[in-house]
Amino acid sequence: MQTQSTHCEPTSHGRDLACGGFSILIWIVPTILLVAAVAMGGVYPVIAWPVLLVFMGGACVLNARRCGRLHCFITGPFFLLLAAMALLYGLGILPLGQHGWQWLVDVLLIGGCVLTCVPEWLFGRYIRHS
Repeated sequence: MQTQSTHCEPTSHGRDLACGGFSILIWIVPTILLVAAVAMGGVYPVIAWPVLLVFMGGACVLNARRCGRLHCFITGPFFLLLAAMALLYGLGILPLGQHGWQWLVDVLLIGGCVLTCVPEWLFGRYIRHS
C-alpha cells in the first residue's frame, strides 16, 4: 500500500534521508565525484566508482527500510548493480568498449534520474510500513 505525499516526512521508522541538505552529502556530492573520477581517468574511476556507488546504494537501502521512500527501494539495488558493473569494467572483465566509463556515467545520470522521479510521480513518495 502506498501513500501519496507532497513533501518529505518522517515516518514511525525514521527520518527520510533523501530530504534536505543531508541528501546532498549522501547522493549529490558522490555523483559529482564519480563524474570527476571519470574525467581524471586512470585508476580513479576503478577505485571511486565501486566505493561511492556501494555507499550510495547502501544509503538508499537503509533509507527504504527507515522511512519507506519508494525510489530508494529501486535506486538502492540500481546503484549496487552499477558498482559491480564498474568494478568488473575497471578490472577488464566486463567488455563495455573503449568508452565504457562514459556509458556508465550516462547510465548513472539518466537511470538515477528516471528511477528516482518516475516511480514517485506514478505512485507517491512513500510505501506504508506494516
